[in-house]
Amino acid sequence: MADDLFKALADSTRRTILDELAEKSGQTLFEICSRLSMKHQLGMSRQAVSQHLALLEAAGLVETRREGRYKFHDLNTAPLRRIAERWPLPDTPGPEESTP
Repeated sequence: MADDLFKALADSTRRTILDELAEKSGQTLFEICSRLSMKHQLGMSRQAVSQHLALLEAAGLVETRREGRYKFHDLNTAPLRRIAERWPLPDTPGPEESTP
């Protein structure tokens, strides 16, 4: 699972899609394509964006739900938390807490 996660995060376009979903969750493919085009000047086909979303979904970073004809995409940060928990940082005193 971690390999899929790192592969998904390796691409800057997919990270941009995640940024957009973090800003506004529950977007349709049309909304995501529009935001990528207008905000980030990424001229991509719907098919290309759909493929990126499929990879993000396979990695567990995006969840989808259907409501009628529409498919909504939501950010799922649980896989990122699992990675952070895998390599916890030791409790070390910060510069203001250390004594000379």
